[in-house]
Amino acid sequence: MAREYARTDRVGQQIQKEIAVILMREIKDPRLSMTTVSAVEVTRDLAYAKIFVTFFNDNADEIKASLEVLAEAEGYIRSLLGKRLRARIMPHLRFVYDSSMSEGVRMSALVDQAVASDRNDESLVDDESEIDKKDTDSEQGE
Repeated sequence: MAREYARTDRVGQQIQKEIAVILMREIKDPRLSMTTVSAVEVTRDLAYAKIFVTFFNDNADEIKASLEVLAEAEGYIRSLLGKRLRARIMPHLRFVYDSSMSEGVRMSALVDQAVASDRNDESLVDDESEIDKKDTDSEQGE
């Protein structure tokens, strides 16, 4: 019988929870305001962990600066994580920007824009059909 969750998935979930708490409570750098850990991928040998993060701002320069801060703090975060997890092997951390959130917001805005455009087009068609109907009624009345 196959296991429901692989060990790497369980370790990844625990790392995600702990890093979120560490970023919220321990890291005091103002460039990391409103940082969210969206996912963690851990290699099978638990040597490396790729941490996907999102930020409140969408400015490319600020995102790059925030990723640099996280890369510099990797050793400190890793040491705090080691104390909390008490694992024999603590993976090396690599922080990656997760653009799926901003892409989702962008796609949602495009869908909303398309729906609004369709509604405007439908109202124009309805107005034109009413005008045509009035014109034919007035011609029949003559």
